[in-house]
Amino acid sequence: MKSPFRSLGGFNYRVLAGGAAVSNIGTWMQRTAQDWIVLTQLTHNNATSVGIVMALQYGPLVLMLPWTGYAADHFDRRKLLIATQVALGALALGLGILTVTGLVQLWHVYVFAFLLGCVTAFDSPARQTFVSELVGEADLSNAVALNSTSFNAARMIGPAIAGILIASVGTGWVFLINAASFAAVIGSLSLLRTSELHQTRRAPHARGSLAEGFRYVWQRPDLKAVLLMLFLIGTFGLNFPIFISTMSVTVFHGGADQYGLLTSTMAIGSVIGALAAASVVKPHIALLMGGGAIFGLGFALAAVTPNTILFGVALMIVGVAGQILTTSTLSLVQLSTEPVMRGRVMAILLAIALGATPVGAPIVGWVADAFGPRWALGVGAASGFAAAIVGLHYLAKYCHLRLRIIGGRVHFQTDGAG
Repeated sequence: MKSPFRSLGGFNYRVLAGGAAVSNIGTWMQRTAQDWIVLTQLTHNNATSVGIVMALQYGPLVLMLPWTGYAADHFDRRKLLIATQVALGALALGLGILTVTGLVQLWHVYVFAFLLGCVTAFDSPARQTFVSELVGEADLSNAVALNSTSFNAARMIGPAIAGILIASVGTGWVFLINAASFAAVIGSLSLLRTSELHQTRRAPHARGSLAEGFRYVWQRPDLKAVLLMLFLIGTFGLNFPIFISTMSVTVFHGGADQYGLLTSTMAIGSVIGALAAASVVKPHIALLMGGGAIFGLGFALAAVTPNTILFGVALMIVGVAGQILTTSTLSLVQLSTEPVMRGRVMAILLAIALGATPVGAPIVGWVADAFGPRWALGVGAASGFAAAIVGLHYLAKYCHLRLRIIGGRVHFQTDGAG
C-alpha cells in the first residue's frame, strides 16, 4: 500500500486535476438536470425516455469505435482533448439557451445527447490514455484512481447543486453553468508543461489497426474476462439515472432536491471506493470479482428498502463496489496492455462499459415502467452477481483457484495474482 495521493506531486497531473475537478462538477450538474427535465418536464415520469437519452448519449462510443481508438493512438492527445472540451462546452451552451428561452422539446434533448455522445466517443479514450503521459507507468494505477475520486467527488457536489438550482432558477441555468465550467479544464490543458510529458511511442499508421486491437484482446483470456465482467455491469448495472430517478419520483414521491441528494449519497460511496482503489499498487481480477459480488448485494438491498434513508445507505454500498470494480478495471487493462495498443484497447473497453448502455438502458427503463423501479434494481443486482461468476470462472480455470478451510475459516488460494 502506498500513499493514495502520490500522483499529485507532479506539476502536470496537479494542474489538470484542478481544472478537471471544476469541469466534473458542471458535468454532473448537467447530467442531473438533463435526466430531471426529461422525466418530469418533457414527459410524464417516463423512464423509457430517460433510457433513450442514455442510449443516444452512449451509443456513439460503439458506432464510432473504428475512429476513436485510432485517434487516441495516433494523434496528439493534449490537442485532441482541447478540441473535444471546446465542443462539449458549446453543446452545453446550446442546450442551455434552448431551455432558458422555453423552446426546448424532447427531440432537442435527444439530438444534443447524440451529439454529446459523438464528442465524448473521441474524448474518453484520449483522456484515459493521456493519464500515462502525465505520470508515467509507475503511478498510472494511482492516477487513474485519483481521476475517479475527483469525478465521484463531483458527483457528490454536482447533483446537490443542480437540485437546488433547478428548484430556484430553473434547469436551463444548470446547462449554462456547465458550459462555463469547461473553461477550467481547457485552461489547464493549455498550461501543461509539454516538455515534462511522458511521451510514448505512437502506433504506426496502417490499415486494419482496429482489427488488430480486437485480435490483441481475443488472444488474452484475462482481458476477455475483465471486459465481459464490465459488459455485464455496464449494460444492466450502470443505469443509475433510471434507478435513482424512478425510485425517488414514483416510490418515495420526492422532488428534484431529493433526487440530487440521493445521487450525491451514492457518490459518497464512489469516492470511498475510488480512494480504496488508489491505495492498491496493482489491481487483479480477484478484486474485480469481489467488487461484482458486493455490487450485486448492494442493488439487492436497495430493491427492498422501505424508505429513502436505507435506500441511500444501499446506494453507498453500490457506489463503493461499483467504483472499485470500474476503476480497478481501467487500471488493470492499461497496465497489462502494450503502450502502442493502449488507445485501441481502451476504446474497446469504453465502448463496452458505456456503449453497452444503449442496449441496457431502454430495457431497464422498460422494466421500471412495466413492473416498477424495484424490479429494475433487481436487474442491476443480477448484473453484479453475473460479473462475479465470470471472475470466479477465470480464476478457477487459469489461476487454479482453490478453497481451503484453515482454522475454521475459509481461504481462497490461486497460483497467480489473476
